[in-house]
Amino acid sequence: MKQLELLAPARDYQIGIAAIDCGADAVYIAGPQFGARQAAGNEVDDIRRLCEYAHRFGVRIFVTINTILYDDELESAYRQMLAVQEAGADAIIVQDMAIVQMARNGLGGEGSRLKIPLHASTQCAIRTPEQARFLEGLGFSRLILERELSLEQIKAIRDAVSCELEFFVHGALCVCYSGQCYLSEHIAGRSANRGTCIQACRSLYDLVDESGRGLVRNKALLSLKDYNLRSRIEDLAEAGIDSFKIEGRLKNESYVRNVVRDYSMGLDELVDSYPDKYSRSSFGTVSGGFVPDTAKTFNRGYTELFLDGRRGKWAAMDAAKSMGEAVGTVISVGRTGLEVRLNKGVTLNNGDGFSYVARGGKVEGFRADVCSGRSIRCKVPPGLSAGTLLYRNINTSFEKEIERKSCVREIGVRVDLTFKEADGLWNLEVKAVSEDGRTVIQSFDAGEQAAENQDRMSSMIVSQIGKSTGHYRFSVGSVDAPSGLPFMSASALNGVRRALAEQLDSLPCQAHPLLRRTLPESPQTRFMSDEVTYRQNVANSLSEATYRAAGATAVEQAYELSHLPGAELMRTKYCIRYELGICPVHHRNAPGSLQGIKPDAPLFLLNNGKRLALHFDCRRCEMTVTSPE
Repeated sequence: MKQLELLAPARDYQIGIAAIDCGADAVYIAGPQFGARQAAGNEVDDIRRLCEYAHRFGVRIFVTINTILYDDELESAYRQMLAVQEAGADAIIVQDMAIVQMARNGLGGEGSRLKIPLHASTQCAIRTPEQARFLEGLGFSRLILERELSLEQIKAIRDAVSCELEFFVHGALCVCYSGQCYLSEHIAGRSANRGTCIQACRSLYDLVDESGRGLVRNKALLSLKDYNLRSRIEDLAEAGIDSFKIEGRLKNESYVRNVVRDYSMGLDELVDSYPDKYSRSSFGTVSGGFVPDTAKTFNRGYTELFLDGRRGKWAAMDAAKSMGEAVGTVISVGRTGLEVRLNKGVTLNNGDGFSYVARGGKVEGFRADVCSGRSIRCKVPPGLSAGTLLYRNINTSFEKEIERKSCVREIGVRVDLTFKEADGLWNLEVKAVSEDGRTVIQSFDAGEQAAENQDRMSSMIVSQIGKSTGHYRFSVGSVDAPSGLPFMSASALNGVRRALAEQLDSLPCQAHPLLRRTLPESPQTRFMSDEVTYRQNVANSLSEATYRAAGATAVEQAYELSHLPGAELMRTKYCIRYELGICPVHHRNAPGSLQGIKPDAPLFLLNNGKRLALHFDCRRCEMTVTSPE
């Protein structure tokens, strides 16, 4: 039976707990250093506490150490890996191939070997069967695939390797192939591969031709919509995906709870439809809580990218920020507020947050003081006028519902009771079996007095033993009483149930085994080429040694070290010409939105004096961005 895993992000310990309670099967979180989201670091003690809570349910904790490393950082990274392993983490997500060497041999051939599985980050740009086989041959237990893949490409990788496959299903999208974007480093000296990306792809640009003629002004021309594959979970499972990953280690708790709950319900629906084929990789049933709605949380609009192998409109040019849900059109603007023609079914709330696109293409926002019907009292922002489309990016009513209605996660426990009477004394033997297979057998003194009302006593036993305690949901399976039932008080029965919970807590959850691959002494497959380019992000001697051991004869330094002249700053399946309707392949017979642009005409992006050249590889259906200098 195939185990399906929902993998949730956590900025910190508290958000990790919330994700678990809402149905996550695994959580990924950064340690103190070397995470690809520098602002989301956590102390090892917090990771330890999160592991302790997660392991009650068989939930796994994966720690991100997925930046590229410099030689003087190797020792610190190695010590951190040992620390998170000791804290109970279940796997480490890595990009730098130096970690493979350190995991196998310690640091400098000395020290403890890592026993924890290694997962190859999406920063490794895994998009071909050849790349997948190479990384599996290094000893990775799981590969986190590129987002731009189609189902057919995923299936091809699945056929090529036997390790676990992980795939993003929701959240923000980098426009570039993961791990191979150097735009932030080029512009600001802040590397995305070092966790300090400035998100230059969300900035506003002008599109100009070679002469400098402006074609498009003040648009977020490199900004993509957010990913949403909620309706494609079954397709991905069929294609071979084991873990369904939600992006968002910088997102708040409300976002994580909402998205995790939605996707967990989706996986439950799939498992319920195919109970002999799929199961969840952790334990426990989530009850209560709110009704999730991902449209009401942070998003830039949604796309499925290239999943079906067909192009669509992926851009979020008009709004690189979260616009939220469309609520209506501004009718009039006054000194103290505005009137809105509301879309069907929309109700506004005091304190709601709104956004709109102002003149010049910049997204502006404001908070409402008081909402009444279609009227919004507020400090009126500049550039807001009649006819403006209005969006709501903060729904206070929904946020309060998420905060107020907490989800409860409990592990099911079947309790079978046997009452035996001898010489006027009753004994209660209890067998409790949790859904993960832990078994507790305990005996209790059940007193000397027979129950006067046997039916009432039976109902009381079922009621009191069947209550939830701790993170367990007890239910009575059978009651065997050949000599009748003794009288037991409610407090005595509650004591039996609490004792069972304590015993179960003393036993580790019988988690499903996580794939662990032995790290070979040397790579089991050759690198795909004799030459390793800057795109493999080699920034230290151990990483270089890994590639040379895999057959590489020439190894370029990472862009962060070399700033290689003429290097591609980004390569992407996204294409500005396609988005604007002037693709010479797909829009050959269309009039196009930009008249007078020849198919082979050079195009450039301008932002604050920075000029970037666009190139179009129509054979591969890819666009590249380079510096023209």
